[in-house]
Amino acid sequence: MYKKILAAVDGSETSKRAFAEAVGLAKTLGAEMHVIYVVDSPGMLYGVGFYDPGELKKAFVEEGALLTRAALETLAAAGVPGDSTIVDAHTADGDVVTAIAQETRRWGADLVVLGTHGRRGMQRALLGSVAEEFMRVAPVPVLLVRHAVDA
Repeated sequence: MYKKILAAVDGSETSKRAFAEAVGLAKTLGAEMHVIYVVDSPGMLYGVGFYDPGELKKAFVEEGALLTRAALETLAAAGVPGDSTIVDAHTADGDVVTAIAQETRRWGADLVVLGTHGRRGMQRALLGSVAEEFMRVAPVPVLLVRHAVDA
């Protein structure tokens, strides 16, 4: 079964749900985990006044450091072996999906766990879906964990 599980984190509630699912699965299977945070390349923002893209990117890197550190603490508490990395999407042609796929291959993952926000209609068309795009290029099986649904 799965021995090397890669989980992508981004700080969202959906990502947290997916990470928790990955940890539980890794613990059950005796698998190791690799946690990845992708620093998205800041695009041009119009109508927001002056901002420094370098500072925005720095903030993303800092957020990634906090999230991956917390993830490693969770893994240790659960008794799941693992490590983490922060990847710059700019080095993967500026694309989050490509960055995750490259890291999946590099680390030799045999399963990737991602959160999906379950967007529909116009929201999906405008915002897209990293999870959906990744499913199309994934070199290994993917477990998608959906956002919390109000009961």
